[in-house]
Amino acid sequence: MKKVDVLKISYYPPNKGYAVLLKETDGVRQVPIMVGTNEAQAIAMALEGIEMPRPMTHNLLLNILHSLDVNIKHVNISDIRDGTFFAKITMINSYSSEFTIDSRPSDAIAIALNSLSPIYVEEIVFNSIGIIEKKDTDRINHMNQNQQKKSEPITSKDNMLENLNEALDKAVKDEEYEIAARLRDRINKINEN
Repeated sequence: MKKVDVLKISYYPPNKGYAVLLKETDGVRQVPIMVGTNEAQAIAMALEGIEMPRPMTHNLLLNILHSLDVNIKHVNISDIRDGTFFAKITMINSYSSEFTIDSRPSDAIAIALNSLSPIYVEEIVFNSIGIIEKKDTDRINHMNQNQQKKSEPITSKDNMLENLNEALDKAVKDEEYEIAARLRDRINKINEN
């Protein structure tokens, strides 16, 4: 199991959906996971720290869990079969009992981001999607340097603005004007800074 960070969310026209790109925290491998528009919006809002006046579905679930004295320990993208990703959410209750439930990866990622919990990806997932193994250190170092140049973390201003603008366009299209107003305000605040 390798810890990953959400690198970025990108629109993927062939599927009319979004790809969430997960990158090893201490490595160069990446895993793209396709998610629907609503899930991408929930993940983008969690990444940007946008809070709604009323809880969205993932926040509602977290509020229920916290009221039952249950915390999210971590989420794990656990498997891929026939092109479908599988995830598990591991929780711990007040009695220090640990338990795991199945989840869609998009929901697990949104819940992890909203609860500030770590995200992990199993080796089988990295290996199943055709990630090339690095064999010598020179090649790894060269790839590390290229990776750092090409991939900026999601917190960079340009990536943040791109994600917020995509979410804003989606909110306006879906006539979710309350969300659109909050996204517009966030974009304006970032541009002012």
